[in-house]
Amino acid sequence: MEQAIPRTQKAYKGLGMEGMTAKWYASLTHKSMEDFKADARRVAAQLPEGARVLEVAPGPGYFAIELAKLGRYRVKGLDISHTFVEIAGRNASEAGVAIDFQQGNAAEMPFRDRSFDFVFCRAAFKNFAEPIRALSEMHRVLAKGGRALISDLRRDASQESVNKAVDDMHVGAINGVITKLTFRFMLFKRAYTKSEFERMLAETPFGSGEIAEGLISLEASMCRAD
Repeated sequence: MEQAIPRTQKAYKGLGMEGMTAKWYASLTHKSMEDFKADARRVAAQLPEGARVLEVAPGPGYFAIELAKLGRYRVKGLDISHTFVEIAGRNASEAGVAIDFQQGNAAEMPFRDRSFDFVFCRAAFKNFAEPIRALSEMHRVLAKGGRALISDLRRDASQESVNKAVDDMHVGAINGVITKLTFRFMLFKRAYTKSEFERMLAETPFGSGEIAEGLISLEASMCRAD
């Protein structure tokens, strides 16, 4: 039987990505830069020139920066980590792109209604303490016809799939072992299955969305119709 989803709050709030932990994560994920570039190209192909884009939990800002390089998009980032906001801002400055990274909570975003045309969240949703409120906030800040895209792990991925995915990252032997252990004992315990995500969406203004499953991931796409 699948675990029931809390209506308003997730018991585990996740570890704070600050200080050296955030810097280690930034260094590790930098090795997957081609993935961030691929995501940016895929999203850019769906956006009109001048689109207003919000990345929720951008971490070091790699996706947002790559997207900003591809067109005249107005890009913002919202992360709960002060360290990540500093790192992302510095990375954007070095890349020569203008992105407004702010510190804030995904469940209580500091933006007006209908402020964005596209909302993106990669590899972070499983850590949100209030996932249903975060989804509702994504809906609130989207303009009519705007879309949200969430990409994250899925809890029911097999250990064999995890091993293959980490090996394909080419992060080195030591980081590979650490990453596999982190996936097994931490990240997957916080992640959701497709049916759990569907039930959460049903409790938000989105109502539903399209959810696709990958090797170890799921991707949810939602649209604001009104």
